[in-house]
Amino acid sequence: MNISSIVVKTLPENLAAVKISLTESGLCDIHFSDELGRIVVTVEGDSNEDETAKLKKIQKLPHVMSADFSYTFTDDDPD
Repeated sequence: MNISSIVVKTLPENLAAVKISLTESGLCDIHFSDELGRIVVTVEGDSNEDETAKLKKIQKLPHVMSADFSYTFTDDDPD
């Protein structure tokens, strides 16, 4: 199992619309946002490739200026 945080940046006037798009996408969970247009989300996946695919989809959402991994945790222990 992999869990990663992503920092998404948008213009402040687009913050509400991007948060709606992120929520409706089903790709991630929103944990924080501020008036400067920064949003912190987490994604989960079975592999690094799965999480990277989700990041690329987030990057293509309307009004997203940038989205980059901030932290990644991988647990390869089957228990």
